[in-house]
Amino acid sequence: MENIIVYGAGGHAKAVIDTIEKEGKYRIAGLLDDNKPAGTNIYGYAVLGDSSWIGANLDTISSGIVAIGDNWFRSKVAAKISAIHPRFTFITTIHPAASIAKGVRIGDGTVIMAGSVINSDSTIGEHCVFYSQALADHDSSLGSFVTLAPKAGTGGSVSIGDYSVISLGANIIHGRTIGEHTVIGAGSTVLSDIPSYQIAYGTPARVIRSREKGDRYL
Repeated sequence: MENIIVYGAGGHAKAVIDTIEKEGKYRIAGLLDDNKPAGTNIYGYAVLGDSSWIGANLDTISSGIVAIGDNWFRSKVAAKISAIHPRFTFITTIHPAASIAKGVRIGDGTVIMAGSVINSDSTIGEHCVFYSQALADHDSSLGSFVTLAPKAGTGGSVSIGDYSVISLGANIIHGRTIGEHTVIGAGSTVLSDIPSYQIAYGTPARVIRSREKGDRYL
């Protein structure tokens, strides 16, 4: 069983740890976090240090996952790790209670949590997060660093751009496109395309205001 590290020691990391443990493919050697002191214990795993730990242990651990909920911050950490350790590989972890259909492609660094469904011939990019009971229906395409919150779902042939967020319980009907860096608010129903760099919510979802790259949404 391969040893990995998990970057992150917050609430989102706990959910990622559960998925890794349930899948049973990897052994977590420890956690990294820039905001918690070394020795802090999370679910029986010690925080080993911050990102600099990777550079000092290149021959010890060469793979893992970034367990940070915010899409933009997750991308920054992934880039930092790759700069420190160019040969570092990001694992994908899929909870055994998730359903992955034929023809699905899932990128490195993505986590698929319990009860999620990804239907046939959908493509999921790198470092995405499917929280519990999230759904991407057939032939959908998600970019990288995309998050589907618990019970968020798409119809078939939906396209979602990089860094976008579909919040709790939001739904997107068949064939619609969501741009990059866009946030769809909780409980919304998307009936038409939503451009990039927007915040939209309601039923039907309407653009409320624009947002900048990296704006926090959590």
